[in-house]
Amino acid sequence: MGLPGFEPGSKGPKPLMLDQATPQPLLDVFNHKVFIKLFLKNNMKQAIIVRNDLKLSKGKMSAQCSHASVEAVLKSDRKKVNDWQKEGMKKVVLKADNLKDLLKYNQLAKDVGLVTALIKDAGRTEVEPGTITCVGIGPDEDEKIDSVTRNLKLV
Repeated sequence: MGLPGFEPGSKGPKPLMLDQATPQPLLDVFNHKVFIKLFLKNNMKQAIIVRNDLKLSKGKMSAQCSHASVEAVLKSDRKKVNDWQKEGMKKVVLKADNLKDLLKYNQLAKDVGLVTALIKDAGRTEVEPGTITCVGIGPDEDEKIDSVTRNLKLV
């Protein structure tokens, strides 16, 4: 017996053909964002916020953001990290105007229960030792991170 289309000796069900006769709701299931919302338990991401006032070179900014990402992951709950990995480890890099704003977003993230990692530079290249350059937040659910970062602009 078995599932329809999967009886012993069958080649399986016929493929679903999407054409003009396919109802719109079925087409929407194949939309990437809709698929993720419907079939993945959590929509996870990580945010890195970097200070815009430091005018870091692209290489320095990349290194600092990498430090923030790794440090935040190392501090995070293993299950959240695993869920985030299964979803492709989505990250977003955002900018804060200055140190005061960066610290404000760090505290807002902590206040809603998000893991944060504040990064201080060693001071060997572009900035003074101990300069706070960025913060890593999460990984955690998109909505939770967005509740803190939604007003920030992309780098």
